[in-house]
Amino acid sequence: MASGAMRKVSLRNLAAHKLRLLLTVLSVVLGTSFVAGSMIFTTTVKNSFNGIFDQVAVGVDAQISPKDSGTLGVPDSLIATIEKDKRGLGVDQVVTTYTAPITIAAADGKALSTGGAPSVGSGYLPPAGSLDPSSTTILPGGRAPRGSHEVAINESAAKKAGLQVGSRTQVVVGTGSSVPMTVTVVGLEKMAGATSGYTEVDFAQPVARQLFSDGRHASTVQLSAVAGVSPEQLTSRIEKITPSILKVQTGAEVRQSDKDSVNQFLDVFNYILLAFAAIGLIVGTFIIYNTFSMIVAQRVREMALLRAIGTSRRQLTRAVLLEAFVVGLVGSAVGLGAGVGIAAALQALTASSGLPQGSLMLGVSPVVACLLVGVVVTMVSAYAPARRASQVSPVEAMRESQTDGQASILVRTLIAAVLAAIAAVLVAVGASGQGGNAATTVGIGAMCGIIAVVLGAPALAGPVVGLLGRIFAAPFGKIGRLARTNAMRNRRRTAATAFALTLGLMLVAVIGTLGSSFKGSIDHAVDAGLNANLVITDSQGVLRPQIAQQVAKVDGIASVVRISPVAATVDGKQVGGSAAHGDLESVTPYTMLGGASSTIPPNGIIVSSKTSADKGWHRGDTVTFTSLAGATVPVTVTGVYRDAQLLGPWQLGEAAYQKLVPKPLQQDSFVLVKTEPGVSQDAVQARIGDVTDGYLTVKVQNRAEFKGQQSSQIDTMLTVLYAMLGLALVIAVLGIVNTLALSVVERKREIGMLRAVGMARAQVRRTIYLESFLIAVFGALLGMVIGVFFGWGLARTFRQWGLTTIVLPWNLIAITMAGAAVAGVLAALWPAIRAARTKPLEAIADL
Repeated sequence: MASGAMRKVSLRNLAAHKLRLLLTVLSVVLGTSFVAGSMIFTTTVKNSFNGIFDQVAVGVDAQISPKDSGTLGVPDSLIATIEKDKRGLGVDQVVTTYTAPITIAAADGKALSTGGAPSVGSGYLPPAGSLDPSSTTILPGGRAPRGSHEVAINESAAKKAGLQVGSRTQVVVGTGSSVPMTVTVVGLEKMAGATSGYTEVDFAQPVARQLFSDGRHASTVQLSAVAGVSPEQLTSRIEKITPSILKVQTGAEVRQSDKDSVNQFLDVFNYILLAFAAIGLIVGTFIIYNTFSMIVAQRVREMALLRAIGTSRRQLTRAVLLEAFVVGLVGSAVGLGAGVGIAAALQALTASSGLPQGSLMLGVSPVVACLLVGVVVTMVSAYAPARRASQVSPVEAMRESQTDGQASILVRTLIAAVLAAIAAVLVAVGASGQGGNAATTVGIGAMCGIIAVVLGAPALAGPVVGLLGRIFAAPFGKIGRLARTNAMRNRRRTAATAFALTLGLMLVAVIGTLGSSFKGSIDHAVDAGLNANLVITDSQGVLRPQIAQQVAKVDGIASVVRISPVAATVDGKQVGGSAAHGDLESVTPYTMLGGASSTIPPNGIIVSSKTSADKGWHRGDTVTFTSLAGATVPVTVTGVYRDAQLLGPWQLGEAAYQKLVPKPLQQDSFVLVKTEPGVSQDAVQARIGDVTDGYLTVKVQNRAEFKGQQSSQIDTMLTVLYAMLGLALVIAVLGIVNTLALSVVERKREIGMLRAVGMARAQVRRTIYLESFLIAVFGALLGMVIGVFFGWGLARTFRQWGLTTIVLPWNLIAITMAGAAVAGVLAALWPAIRAARTKPLEAIADL
């Protein structure tokens, strides 16, 4: 047969079976829409951020700023040197800025939530005093701040907080444990490129210097060059007189640095989104493969007739691939449109997170990726069924008994068994270690296991579905036996349909195991390693030392211990630990090894056993710490304690801490409070709450509340991950719908015969429901078993990151299995109704 004639046959075949075309296109749409949505969303956010940063440091030729946040800033002595030699350096104008994190109260008196966006205080610079006169504009009806308690706030933040010109509110400078100050809003600012959550509170410049610096340093210094001096030349000259703890950049470099840091985050975010898109695509691939396998099986006699009139095997394969190309093209186009909707939904969901909002950017990449992925995946998925169909001889294909999926599965089952054994060994080996290499080993084992499931699922489908059928379908009598037989009849199709659900639920089980284990480890660490009755924290992450001093005066308290973070370098490598201020043993038990004293000397340090082994710090050694400001502090290791999660890698003595961390940068991670024996803990907690009530972000929690707060952060993360995986599960359920609908078409004559011999419509529907139920439960059971196993192995490798207790998510397993059963019944509703409406005589007469 001529190639042109075959193309016409293929296209007319698509047009003649509109329902089949719709179901096949749907499988492609499900697999491509999230790819497009992910790329469109991240491109939009990236372009919005770039637009914001294009407004940063405009008019600045050189900027001096700290290399690290742990330094005090740009010293006034350097600023004086620059001012003194402006002509020699080529400097035209010098602008100093003073900034620091702040928290402002909304109109309801509670801290304004920024959704993760920056909230900063700074000194107001009028257009005449700024290198970029267009950066900030006071809106009509307001004015610039002048008094010590006057502020101007950006318009978007003021609107969110319910503040306006004349409003009185409170501002906490630095962290939540600073003393709140009452301020009056005297102006609203229109800022170039402000994000949806960004908050800026501007004070008069002298007030900002007093609030945001130690009086001897500025946050940054911006310089403009005289005519004839380029930004690069000015930067080079300034670098020669600038200490190594500071960095000098051109305005263009500042803008690019900001863009790079955000784009790096967005790239990681995009990879995460695309990873979930890949999961959806893999699930969609199985649906497409299953769909084409069934379509080809339904058309075996048609293809045999084409072979009989002269169509070659190659032409037949090409005809099916042409149909796949058309389906992939249409599905990808529709998927692209659905992707735009997904991107819009993601943008709406993140509107309160601080990400900038802008018009969706379609771009070329999402279009090309969507079309390429959709077409390629569809054609690859269709190739195997097409080739299999072309191998059948015309005479054999015309037999009534010819069906797809009856080929031997012995070879693939043997390969699956070998891969499963390899996967089990790799997961076990990886679980015995810890760290990145061990996790990689588990990951490789998981990949082998997934491939093993793909190949071995048809062999498992028979006995497992048979067993499930005996348990769940038995109460339905002959209807149940028929449903069980239908589910077992084509094991390839059952396995392929179930695998979509298996993959999604496997990932749910892995994440659930990790999440429950992390929460279990937190509970264990708090229960075993915390004697304190109360824990004081701050939602901004750090506390000022003054808060502990005030709490110590409260009646009923036996001891108050501050835990302060310490960052420094040792032998040129950055290290992090903490320092305890007070009687550490009274609030957290720890065991010293080798008979060492548990007391931390003023100029000493005690280290964990893991740190001692990793860094070679042993009792009696002297370790020289270098502060981020360049000061060197030698300390003596006086003991090694058994690893304790709450203590961290090391605890520094008080005198050494004072030398290493400048006083303006001293802060606490949390404060531990031990109450006196016999005193009501609730009463002490209430009294501490009265002391801290004026602060906006300080929390006083008992042990149970503290554990709940830590666990809630994990729950939030898990909710996001489960929501992302929800797409794969939706695709899987729709895949079951798709498969069952096509199965009804394939079995039209069979259903007609059953109806002719007396089967009622309700019985037909019940048969389809039970069949779908068995397939869904089989896929869910398989996914949960291998997911929990892989999750266990992965969780074991995280021991060095504090995951010490492995907890299986039994509640999640029970809920998931019940949900899969319900999803199976829901997925069968439409196909079952179609099957029940089959007219016996028409079905029997249908050839």
